[in-house]
Amino acid sequence: MKYWKKYSKEKLINRIDKALKSTVDFQNSKYLGYPVSNLDENVFNTNGPFLNDSPLLKSFIANPNNIGCHTLGKSESAFKGSQKLEKEVIRVLAVDIFKAEKNSYDGYIATGGTESNIQALWIYRNLYKKEYGATLQEMAILSSEDTHYSVNKGSNILSVDNVSIPVDFNSRQIIKPELEKIIKNLITEGKKYFMVISNMATTMFGSVDDPDLYAEILSKYNVPFKIHVDGAFGGFIYPISNKKSTINFKNPHVSSITIDAHKMLQAPYGTGVFLCRKGLIENVLTKEAQYVDGMDLTLVGSRSGANAIAVWMILFSYGYYGWFEKISTLLLRTEWFEKQLEALDIEFFRDPFMNIITLKSEFVTEKLAENYGLVPQNHEGINKWYKVIIMDHVEIDDLKKFIKELKKVRVYN
Repeated sequence: MKYWKKYSKEKLINRIDKALKSTVDFQNSKYLGYPVSNLDENVFNTNGPFLNDSPLLKSFIANPNNIGCHTLGKSESAFKGSQKLEKEVIRVLAVDIFKAEKNSYDGYIATGGTESNIQALWIYRNLYKKEYGATLQEMAILSSEDTHYSVNKGSNILSVDNVSIPVDFNSRQIIKPELEKIIKNLITEGKKYFMVISNMATTMFGSVDDPDLYAEILSKYNVPFKIHVDGAFGGFIYPISNKKSTINFKNPHVSSITIDAHKMLQAPYGTGVFLCRKGLIENVLTKEAQYVDGMDLTLVGSRSGANAIAVWMILFSYGYYGWFEKISTLLLRTEWFEKQLEALDIEFFRDPFMNIITLKSEFVTEKLAENYGLVPQNHEGINKWYKVIIMDHVEIDDLKKFIKELKKVRVYN
């Protein structure tokens, strides 16, 4: 690891204090032109000794705005402290986790996976329009049937057709002949430019797509394509647990990646990450944002600098090896649960590098699912799967209680 280190609590606090000193102090400054201030003191407790050991709370009180993309061009100087920490986060994720070369990437802390996925589609839509003069009718989004609904949102917002690719019911893998058939038909119908959403752990199953499968077929038909990896859930676990993974920036077919810090990383909600190769994000420059010092290249615009600081704190509190140990513990619990299900002849799906196990609904009663908060694949109509996610709060004792109840269901049935 080049940049991902473990810092002491004292160093973490000192670095954040230093960053906040480089951020405008609304209480004592003479800044008159910003449409923002510190948190309202009439409503929020912004003083007290408890803040000395609460750097994240101090960050929220300071209320920095990390508007813009800080890996490229200028940024608002009033918030340079929190921007610097955000740049360190992006560097760790791009280089140490997703194997990008130094200074070969751009990225920013987004509000979540939905925004990040739409950001990628927005970039590629504009790229095709600028470079090829492509029309919306000539573009298509390809994604598996297990892909997150944010892709449908992006399709609707950008007016680009999304085409769903069938997967095998048991393996949750894309059916290659169906993918090729669909691509061939789309080209026949006039589609010339393709955007791919390839999953690194789908929301329901934790299944992982092979981006090279898309690349192989699209290259065969000699059409332009860009591949975006949706690692909203898997981004903080799959590259750590699967050391042989090629789903990263060393793969020439991968152009951008989504990660969610408010899932596996346990950051505050509203904290995701968008990463891409250099030379892409400029396609969404909003030239009209002339009052912003620097380039507004993000979908959301104003962003919480405190959320960026939260991600920085978590990454550097653990370091790579601390995070590896945490992930390993979750996977051990998942493997224990897997063995219990196998002993009961319960049918399920699990990617061996993920902490999600999805049970076929025929083995789980609705009452049991409700009691243990299992998430169904479908809340309306016929549901065929329930998922269990082994997160930090899910311990072996919790799983043992569930298995005990599951045994009763099996005996009764």
